[in-house]
Amino acid sequence: MIELNSKQRKILEKAAHDLQPVVIVGGAGMTEGVIQMADKALADHELIKVKFNEYKEEKQELTTELSEKTNSTLVRIIGNIAILFREAEKEEDRKFKL
Repeated sequence: MIELNSKQRKILEKAAHDLQPVVIVGGAGMTEGVIQMADKALADHELIKVKFNEYKEEKQELTTELSEKTNSTLVRIIGNIAILFREAEKEEDRKFKL
């Protein structure tokens, strides 16, 4: 997990603007399947959106849990959508130069 400064957050927020949520937290909550899906999406894309259809009051705690379990960084929560970032392990695979 990396620590982002405000300039890096702005860059990632702008990049995430046109993204569609790839992980949706529904009635089952934060299941192992949701965590695995988020982990795979982060490995493929580095930057993802997670939408909360349910558990909207708990989204802060659930997003913190998800970011810890996927070793990612929470960029921001906007409404019921969280933006998560995890830098690619190989430097040549990185889409964002922060």
